[in-house]
Amino acid sequence: MKIHDLKPAPGSRRSKRRVGRGIGGKGGKTAGRGSKGQGARDTVPVAFEGGQTPLHRRLPKRGFNNKIFRKDYKVVNLGRLQAALDDGKLKPEGTLNAAALVSSGLLRRLGDGVRLLAKGELRAAITIEVAGASKAAIAAVERAGGRVILPAGNVKEATPEDTASA
Repeated sequence: MKIHDLKPAPGSRRSKRRVGRGIGGKGGKTAGRGSKGQGARDTVPVAFEGGQTPLHRRLPKRGFNNKIFRKDYKVVNLGRLQAALDDGKLKPEGTLNAAALVSSGLLRRLGDGVRLLAKGELRAAITIEVAGASKAAIAAVERAGGRVILPAGNVKEATPEDTASA
């Protein structure tokens, strides 16, 4: 068998209906376009609104969108961290990092790193390495006898919610 011998299975391919070939067959005269008007004469763009200013031009284009370069940090609260330690999913010895949080089931995926926030209470002394942390979370970890390892300059300002829940 050669490539020029290949053919589709019989009946699997149908030829396209040729419209506008006289009134004798299907699709004659108006060729399925109805009668008169813009749609019968020419193609109309999908978003065309009959000459009215289209929606995409009526809506204001404001603001700034940084979706392309935005960092996707996964958030871990101190309360969930303590719950994982209590359940035995996490071991307090050694340095906890993002990979350990994923393997314990605390996070599903990493994103661009882990951000530690102060909601909840931490009682165990742990060393945790994260991409970012709030000041209240760092203070809570240090109060429990642990320490937070951060890349330089990734400390978030403490907000009233952080300090209230710490």
